Amino acid sequence: MRLVDISSSVDAAAWEPDPVEHEILTPAEGAAHMAEEMREHFGVHFDPAELPDGEFLSLDRIRLTSHTGTHVDAPSHYGSRASYGDGRPRDVHELPLEWFYGPGLLLDLTGCETSTAGVAEVEKAMERAGRRPEPGDIVLLNTGASAWAGTPRYFTEFTGLDGPAVHLLLDLGVRVIGTDAFSLDAPFGDVIARYRESGDRSVLWPAHVIGRSREYCQIERLANLEALEQPYGFQVACFPIKITGAGAGWARAVAIFAE
Repeated sequence: MRLVDISSSVDAAAWEPDPVEHEILTPAEGAAHMAEEMREHFGVHFDPAELPDGEFLSLDRIRLTSHTGTHVDAPSHYGSRASYGDGRPRDVHELPLEWFYGPGLLLDLTGCETSTAGVAEVEKAMERAGRRPEPGDIVLLNTGASAWAGTPRYFTEFTGLDGPAVHLLLDLGVRVIGTDAFSLDAPFGDVIARYRESGDRSVLWPAHVIGRSREYCQIERLANLEALEQPYGFQVACFPIKITGAGAGWARAVAIFAE
């Protein structure tokens, strides 16, 4: 099989609204840290100088949000209450693994001329792909936004879905919708502008708010979707990190082609 990485990196050097803090302890610093930890917590004493080259292991400390880099949004991210089931939306550690491994369908939205793609644009993308999604498919939206990853533009210029477009995909049995953009909804500025103009609350982050009434997940901040040479005929694996009580978890998303 052939694996194609469709994930974006967690990179402290890249521009983020919530900056990533990445502290690296060298192997020598890690030796001193480990000696202190072993002595304080377990009563084990050793001198780091006795280690080969005075080194033990490096250590990384990272401070970031669970929405940095490629990640899966869980239902609890969308709101504190759900209108389905027992009313409690599930956290990322509670989601079925089966949702995050399945046939992929790539929909091309790079030609969309507005910040919001509706049913018409999604239908055209499915026609171009030559296939409609089936239950269990993982839909990937290529908006072209990943070209601006690591810059402020990435967070302000991209194409999201409106409410009816999300409902269309969910009606077809899709449980997981992925995008290479910062958000499955339109950019914040565009959403607010549409609301100020119309006064219609249904335009306020509909892709996320729909998750309060229909249980599904988003994968945001995918990358390298242009490397997928065909719109279907591959599997997607995008298992989220198991963070207890979290509304999202980082994922290493991969497209798998049988050869």
